[in-house]
Amino acid sequence: MNTKTAIITIAGRPNVGKSTLTNYLVGEKIAIVSNKPQTTRNRICGIVTRDNLQFVFVDTPGYHKARTKLGDYMVNTVRESISDVDATILVVEPIASIGVQEEALIEKLRNIQCPAILAINKIDTVEKDKLLEVIAVYSQTGVFDAIIPICAKNGDGVDDLLKECEKYTVESPFLFPDDVTTDQPERQVMAEIIREKLLWCLEREVPHGTAVEITTFSERDNGIIDIDATIYCEKASHKGIIIGKQGAMLKKISSMARADCEKFMGTKVYLTTWVKVKENWRDSDFLVRNFGYRE
Repeated sequence: MNTKTAIITIAGRPNVGKSTLTNYLVGEKIAIVSNKPQTTRNRICGIVTRDNLQFVFVDTPGYHKARTKLGDYMVNTVRESISDVDATILVVEPIASIGVQEEALIEKLRNIQCPAILAINKIDTVEKDKLLEVIAVYSQTGVFDAIIPICAKNGDGVDDLLKECEKYTVESPFLFPDDVTTDQPERQVMAEIIREKLLWCLEREVPHGTAVEITTFSERDNGIIDIDATIYCEKASHKGIIIGKQGAMLKKISSMARADCEKFMGTKVYLTTWVKVKENWRDSDFLVRNFGYRE
């Protein structure tokens, strides 16, 4: 049986649903999601294998105006991720005007002549007439091979999107074993799960200034996994907020994270968390790299 593969980047501004789409395509949670911008920081590959086809979907950080060293890293990740791939899916919201971020990404796609599909997400939030206006606006760019309305949350239109992606497959051995769903090491997935719960439970700037390091990841003979994690924040006052009164907030975050870690690993997990302060780490090249955000 001849096998075919395609590497396809999923790009767009923050909070348009890129990670939700990646998770739906893969069929399990490999990318964290929240209603806060810049949830995704690293490039994450979701692998979808169907019969003789394998798609490697590259979920990228939201394209935004960078204000920190970490932000620079995230924006560069997006730019690099739409180069040297078989196609790009640009995910947008159903708004009948092209925003600054979208214009920049469209211009990049045009310059490098990367084949592109437009996925208009969140179609459950608009009427059909409004959706037709959005399609008309983006059609005028002349960049997209196809424009597909979807709802990444419930899967509407996602099969049509995947079918469109088949056009970009090329004959090639599979790039990953057919039972693999992500290229992320298990330690990295665990760290991201914990960071997701920080985003869910904390407000304002506090969760954006956090990083998670897995210091211990070991499996016992009986299959139980022990994880020690350190949560870094930028201010002493943030540390107090993360820990909460009598440790209540940290306990809540850890409990929620442990449940998702167990679901991903398929076994019991013992999770221990600490909180430490690293002031202004997002503006330190050394610390940004140290926390795993490397080119």
